[in-house]
Amino acid sequence: MKLTAEEKAILEGKEGQTKAKIMKTLVEFGELFGAKRFVPVTHDGHLVTSFGIGLLKPVYRIMDEIIDAGLKTDYPFTVDPRPIDYKNVKCGVLDKLIFSKIMYSKQKHYEEQLSKIGLKSKDSFTCTCYLKEVGNTPKYGDILSWAESSAVVFANSVLGARCNRNSGMLDIFGSILGKVPEFGLLTDEGRKADWIIEVKTSSLPEAQILGSAIGMKVMEDVPYVVGLDKFLGRTLDDKTISYLKDFGAATASNGAVGLYHIDHLTPEAKKLGKKNLVKENAKVYVIDDAELERVYKSYPVMWKDKDAKPTLCFIGCPHLSFEQLIEWTEKIENALKQSGKKKVVIRTIMTSAPKVLEKFKTTPEYKKLKDFGINFASICPLMYTNNPIAGGKPIITNSNKLRTYSKSRYYKDDDIVKIICGVK
Repeated sequence: MKLTAEEKAILEGKEGQTKAKIMKTLVEFGELFGAKRFVPVTHDGHLVTSFGIGLLKPVYRIMDEIIDAGLKTDYPFTVDPRPIDYKNVKCGVLDKLIFSKIMYSKQKHYEEQLSKIGLKSKDSFTCTCYLKEVGNTPKYGDILSWAESSAVVFANSVLGARCNRNSGMLDIFGSILGKVPEFGLLTDEGRKADWIIEVKTSSLPEAQILGSAIGMKVMEDVPYVVGLDKFLGRTLDDKTISYLKDFGAATASNGAVGLYHIDHLTPEAKKLGKKNLVKENAKVYVIDDAELERVYKSYPVMWKDKDAKPTLCFIGCPHLSFEQLIEWTEKIENALKQSGKKKVVIRTIMTSAPKVLEKFKTTPEYKKLKDFGINFASICPLMYTNNPIAGGKPIITNSNKLRTYSKSRYYKDDDIVKIICGVK
């Protein structure tokens, strides 16, 4: 990498040994992927490591060294959801013991460390930092130092910002240095599509299954999706943004997609067009109703007793948008009328960002869902299911990300509603 005089001085320790280590790490990271230079970070950060797992001792040592050196991030940052919330997601005594004393024993300490180096606020814990209620929403062309696969793919694709799929700690280092190595999805060439995805379904596909199918097919490549605008339209309204949030999360977790383009809809597709964004030798993947059903039926059931009755349902991974909370209210209300019941028959947790829930609590829909027996939290369902006891229970979800990283069983939205409302 070609470093500026300022960057060389940092590497040589002129601004302290801790900052020199950060610079050295990012130089080696950049050179590994062929970067020629650094580019400045232009927007707030987002960190993936939100959980105080006791085994992450090197992380806490590095954080202490950063704090002792008086370093902070150039911009404030948000961070992924907390792993536990005993008030809203009740746990048994043994679950609490494992969570608090074994798994997340350093949670309070780690959050104190985060606050000292630039955490925005105590309400900054969410995987959907880009939602307008949260406020960490990059602009087109912004350079980011983010980690969290679902947030990175959303920022790149729906907002037109630029960010590579960083790992934990690299997100912090780039935010402290205020620079990131330029390669991959930060370059024009790296944002061109390797695949053309032709959507030929009879109706709007389930976002989670469509994203899953694409992720498993293209892996880390960039897909250009045609035919989806027929169902979504050509405007990024709140409903479409919610759909693309879930779609992107599935592409990133069932594969390793960091950027996708939707013809006539996402900003770069609108600005540059298919001709300028798709590589000459791009491969083609056709998705019709039969292909979606094949993908859906391929998901394994990981429960010990495959015929067990579910005891818990998580809706919201990634966190639900305000629009989705309103939509789920109507779905559940209609299903309960159909079943003749007043409350859901399975313990159901809806997860959303603290700021989104704060807004939702002022609506009549919030009271309805509470009356229906729904609980709300801002935790990470994935972190909750990492507990071997909790994760071993028959949990259902409409999240392809949670299905991928846990033993939770995936169902389509309409099926989830019927199950939790006792519709026969």
